[in-house]
Amino acid sequence: MNLSLPPFLIETSRLFLRPFVSSDFEGYTAYHALPAVYRYLYCDPPAGDALKQQFSDLLRAQFMQDGDVFTLAVTRREDGAVLGEVLLKLASINARQGEVGYIFNPDFAGSGYATEAVRAIVDLGFAHFGFHRIFARLDAQNAGSSGVVERLGFRREAHLIENDCFNGRWGDEYIYARLFSEWQSQARSSSLQARISVSSAV
Repeated sequence: MNLSLPPFLIETSRLFLRPFVSSDFEGYTAYHALPAVYRYLYCDPPAGDALKQQFSDLLRAQFMQDGDVFTLAVTRREDGAVLGEVLLKLASINARQGEVGYIFNPDFAGSGYATEAVRAIVDLGFAHFGFHRIFARLDAQNAGSSGVVERLGFRREAHLIENDCFNGRWGDEYIYARLFSEWQSQARSSSLQARISVSSAV
């Protein structure tokens, strides 16, 4: 695997994906403070100093060992608005397994931004980092998130029954995944949506 962080900006037809910077805190807070966003994350939204610390930790995050997370801010090209974030977690370096995740501000829902951004981070995971398999773990009731990965060709591999509990409520989980060979086959037959370009701003 190649664990070096890409020295470039990811550009799609409508979006830029880039590392978070300190000035993004307001946009980050706009959706991380919403209970609706954390509904399927099995925890309460952070607030006050906890939210500031979470954002500060994000700015200093490493991508070197199992459990580390590489996160990019998703911004709209036309106005620079922070729409949300996409991430890749190092689930296993030895087995070249990565977990994809994404959180978006519901104010920007319904325009296909999540699908566009997740496609780009998955492309990066396979093409740059060299993952063999990328998977997603989603609350079974989160139809919107399931729709994102299904549109990108991920298959549902498992349905875990009542595998987590939050505030006394048990929840099910779906596991979706895609292999490098499956991604590569599609990449050969169609041009990738994500265009990677060097940016001195990153």
